[in-house]
Amino acid sequence: MSEINVGTLVFFCGKMGAGKSTKAQEFASERNAVLLSEDEWLESLYPNKISSLDDYIKYSRRLKPQIKKLVQSILLTGTDVVMDFPANTVSQRAWFKGIFTEVDAPHSLVFIDVGNATCLERIEKRRIEQPERAATDTVEMFEQVTKYFVAPTTEEGFHLIRIS
Repeated sequence: MSEINVGTLVFFCGKMGAGKSTKAQEFASERNAVLLSEDEWLESLYPNKISSLDDYIKYSRRLKPQIKKLVQSILLTGTDVVMDFPANTVSQRAWFKGIFTEVDAPHSLVFIDVGNATCLERIEKRRIEQPERAATDTVEMFEQVTKYFVAPTTEEGFHLIRIS
């Protein structure tokens, strides 16, 4: 029996505005990988439903079981998957760990380590370039979500790529 060629899962950690989506697009292009964006899925499935952190948590939780199955099936075809979904808390990273360990796939966690000032500048620029995000891409939302941000540690056992 031949050995199964499993794709690599790439996912990202970084504060709001750190550049996760931009890096995800770059990685997907470089690797000829499938790119899955949580923002795109949420907006497509739940249009105009997310206006608070609680809304985001509610709808993100609904999405994750099916996304997990989808990603695992893609990985099992030997195709790399780049996920533009946040891995900003220990529990979010545990969800990713379940995805790749259950199918014995290699992975990379890309940690975009930039300061708050840089993130806030990027958020302001994004509000101008993408006016549809102006309601949620605010200083207040940044401060709210940043309270929960936990940088990854080596003890968590991920193959970590740090970008600053």
